[in-house]
Amino acid sequence: MDSIQPSASLALAQQAVLGECLQWHGPSQRWWWTDIEAARLHAWTPGSEATLSCALPDRMGCFAHTRSGGLIAGLAQGLSLGRLDDLQAVGAADIALQPLVTVEADEPRTRINDGRCDRRGQLVFGTMHEGPQREAIGSFYQYSLRHGLRRLALPTVAIANSICFSPDGGTLYFCDTRSQLIQHCDYDADSASVSQIRPFARMVDPGGWPDGSVIDVEGCLWNAQWGVGRIARYAPDGRLLQSVSVPVAHTSCPALGGECGDQLMVTTARQELSPAQLAAMPLSGSLFGLRLAQDLALADELFDDRPQEETPK
Repeated sequence: MDSIQPSASLALAQQAVLGECLQWHGPSQRWWWTDIEAARLHAWTPGSEATLSCALPDRMGCFAHTRSGGLIAGLAQGLSLGRLDDLQAVGAADIALQPLVTVEADEPRTRINDGRCDRRGQLVFGTMHEGPQREAIGSFYQYSLRHGLRRLALPTVAIANSICFSPDGGTLYFCDTRSQLIQHCDYDADSASVSQIRPFARMVDPGGWPDGSVIDVEGCLWNAQWGVGRIARYAPDGRLLQSVSVPVAHTSCPALGGECGDQLMVTTARQELSPAQLAAMPLSGSLFGLRLAQDLALADELFDDRPQEETPK
């Protein structure tokens, strides 16, 4: 691991309760993220002081842009498709959402949490237990317009997180935040099958928890580590390569992008901080960033929302 550890600096002051699902969207040249507990979708163009803020009908744990220019939203209890009239809009804007499928309707204690599209444009996401005891009753799913909702044969979790894919799409990374262990497995997008589940990287800091993750062009995984103000970069074999410090405790989701692909950004949160901690870290909930020495961004796959061909009769 490098002996000199870089630090991220403030990119955009915000007061997100729980900033998550940060991503760079190339077609709009903007950073997009959700404040889950505020039930809002945000977007920001670097260099601008104005942001877009969309009120949502429910908390949104994850989302993805679609190939047609819309959005697929993982609201607390189900998936919806929506569209913004203007992806460059600022200020308050409305987004009309059309429900697609309910998730875990028979389990009121869970909600949708982390998610990301696989390399075939299918949304893979997980759920979490919202109760204070954090029981391992959450699951992982794949959703596509062609196949609908399919549960992945992964262990149940308390808080599904760190969902991302190797550059070739054949490896799925995931974690149960409460276990402090990021795992990976072989993944077949067409059949929604997983195999060879194995450990990838374990956090050893007792106060730190793995949250969102993203893969770069070299196949390395960047993980935001909740509670310790840190982003860690791991090699494909799980070795810790680098740590980036962030001046607030709750780092939640990293992303790579920017006009030249050399920006590392991360969302943060104010959730679970005491008044004294918020006074000491008033920028909690903001976006922080760092310019990297090289272009490492691997574009997020867009959700495939093309009309499906009718089955031949």
